Amino acid sequence: MDGKAAPNGVATIEDRILRITGYYGYYPGYSSQKREEGAQTHTESSSQEAEGQTRCQSCTSTFLKLIWRFLIILSVSSSWVGTTQFVKITFETFDCPFFMTWFSTNWNIMIFPIYYSGHLATAQEKQSPIKKFRECSRIFGEDGLTLKLFLKRTAPFSILWTLTNYLYLLALKKLTATDVSALFCCNKAFVFLLSWIVLKDRFMGARIVAAIMAITGIVMMAYADGFQGDSIIGVAYAVGSASTSALYKVLFKMFLGSANFGEAAHFVSTLGFFNFIFISITPIILYFTKVEYWYPFSAVPWGYLCGVAGLWLAFNILVNVGVVLTYPILISIGTVLSVPGNAAVDLLKHKMIFSVVRLGATIIICMGFLLMLLPEEWDEITLRFINSLKEKKSEDHSEDITESSVHTRSRSRANGTVSIPLA
Repeated sequence: MDGKAAPNGVATIEDRILRITGYYGYYPGYSSQKREEGAQTHTESSSQEAEGQTRCQSCTSTFLKLIWRFLIILSVSSSWVGTTQFVKITFETFDCPFFMTWFSTNWNIMIFPIYYSGHLATAQEKQSPIKKFRECSRIFGEDGLTLKLFLKRTAPFSILWTLTNYLYLLALKKLTATDVSALFCCNKAFVFLLSWIVLKDRFMGARIVAAIMAITGIVMMAYADGFQGDSIIGVAYAVGSASTSALYKVLFKMFLGSANFGEAAHFVSTLGFFNFIFISITPIILYFTKVEYWYPFSAVPWGYLCGVAGLWLAFNILVNVGVVLTYPILISIGTVLSVPGNAAVDLLKHKMIFSVVRLGATIIICMGFLLMLLPEEWDEITLRFINSLKEKKSEDHSEDITESSVHTRSRSRANGTVSIPLA
């Protein structure tokens, strides 16, 4: 080998070694410009990888949130559909609606223990049951839950709770599950009307239209069988249930205000305790007067009763949990989805045939319910959205004009002339 081949061969080997190790530091003859270009390329690739990971994490988080919200809506709807259908099945062998209401309401006592179990499982700073109970008792006032407040605040809400559920069950004896669930959705319109009159809430034309649609649907539902027979009585029961439910919500907002999950769990458990202590006399009276009489005791379908009570308890828990963890509008959507859910069960299992009038009334009530979900600033939000679309469209149009003008000028320069596009 000649003398010139060795230095070149050595340089080539060293260059390969440096490329493999990634170190171009102070190697003689390697330019600083190349080192800067390599560092810049490495930085850009790292930033692109980090940006890609951030986008991937963001997409995953958004997807999981959507799945979680969908599951909440599905659970609320399924629990309410299951409760309604279980009640219909139970009525086939056990026709005692008030006893069913009383029995199911007693299960509300378990809501606060379930909430406290969740607190022990998730909270970093765990509190004793007594301390947590006192903390959640602030919903009754600064002094907590006293005997006077227990009787004064719990009694009217317990009566309204019992009336709402009892009238709902009576309506299920006269109407289909689809009709009753659709009529119960009118409580949203009644809440707005009562809040507007009693609480002086903001007037909204859209919600007035929704209230009119709800009333129209009620009239159409009653007209479906010619304002006679069990239909008109069932409609009256369902509307009464929706009215007492609306009154319960408005009075709760007036006297107790807003509540977090712990306070709501405490309050509902207190209602269940009040129901067990003071309202237990009512089913006993109905039994001995043979208004709601069953014999023998073994004939009571405890399995169906526990199924109704368990699904009702699950619905109440999901409503309170969903409002805290997600948006209240999702809970409302889950409630209104119980209407098509019950319709599917009635159609497939019970072979129900829906008349055109009943179907139209159900659709009108559901549309009114969805219209009630519009936020108070829906008109301002809509205007801002339309204006943003117009601004985006104008920006895109200006960018298209700029690109076309650049393309025209470059093409004209290539031909030896310069032309200015018309605006």
